[in-house]
Amino acid sequence: MRSPFRFSSRDVAIDLGTANTVVYVCGAGIVANEPSVVTIETTNGVRKVHAVGDDAKLMLGKTPDNLRTIRPLRSGVIADLEVAEEMIKHFIRKAHGGPSRFSRGPEVVISIPSGATSVERRAIRDAVSNAGAERVSLIEEPMAAAIGADLPVAEPIGSMIVDIGGGTTEVGVISLQGLALCRTVRVGGDKMDDAITSYVRRNFNLLIGEGTAERVKLEIGSAVRPGDGTGPTTRVRGRDVGRGMPAEIVLSQAQVAEALSEPVNQIVEVVRTALENTQPEMAADVIDQGITMTGGGSLLRGIDTVLQDSTGLPVRIADDPMSCVALGAGRTLEDQVLRGALLAA
Repeated sequence: MRSPFRFSSRDVAIDLGTANTVVYVCGAGIVANEPSVVTIETTNGVRKVHAVGDDAKLMLGKTPDNLRTIRPLRSGVIADLEVAEEMIKHFIRKAHGGPSRFSRGPEVVISIPSGATSVERRAIRDAVSNAGAERVSLIEEPMAAAIGADLPVAEPIGSMIVDIGGGTTEVGVISLQGLALCRTVRVGGDKMDDAITSYVRRNFNLLIGEGTAERVKLEIGSAVRPGDGTGPTTRVRGRDVGRGMPAEIVLSQAQVAEALSEPVNQIVEVVRTALENTQPEMAADVIDQGITMTGGGSLLRGIDTVLQDSTGLPVRIADDPMSCVALGAGRTLEDQVLRGALLAA
């Protein structure tokens, strides 16, 4: 049984994602879900934070020379430590409604890709510590996602989770509060955006920005071709490579599905590889339990159908898939049994 007195109401769980950062505060739930983007202003050689999150994302590709918009995480790990620290500070302050009025920093649980190296894990821990956390614990993303999706992680039952984030896809088989098997591929929402950008340049000689590619993915992106051969369309604007002038084209859902076929196939392949290496008794459980999908990438139209057709197993998308990792990390922080079994201090 949980006790409300075993955690502080200011302790925080963070899903530090390549595309979005989701923040959970103990006793309050999800309090922030914003893009992992920071705009840095440089004046006379001095750098300072100009904007973070939603405000910074609006500036992508549109900043003057003295401003630079940075995504401090790539493929699920920190690429720019200094900027990542500033971003984490921002989100911790936001979680507490402004500058901390407490003498000590919060305890922070932060999710990490299961395939992160020891150097990458140390970088994440250092960034969070330098951002003001008194104690930092790590939890692997597949486990956090499974807890957040309400899978029976404490039972002797094999459960398969597929978490498609911005930078990585994590596939885990979980039983008795442990990862029995885990596979990671550095393919996710960012690679899907890159695939759309490459397709448009290759077929239409048009350069588009990452914001435009993401909009196309969200509006008409699909893992399967539409039945009528084209599907809905959207207008796409960019710069014509040959003429160097602004230009506009119309993309169909069938074309976007073709562009996304490679990253989707890579995700399917890593799931199939995980299934092939799953212990027989757990594989039998997965047949009964099916596959649960989490992460923003699971919202791509038809990706659950593609996975179901490829594996022959039932596939479901978790409720609120983008928040599952943060919810699971937060529940682990609040639950003493899970905390003792799962958190790497």
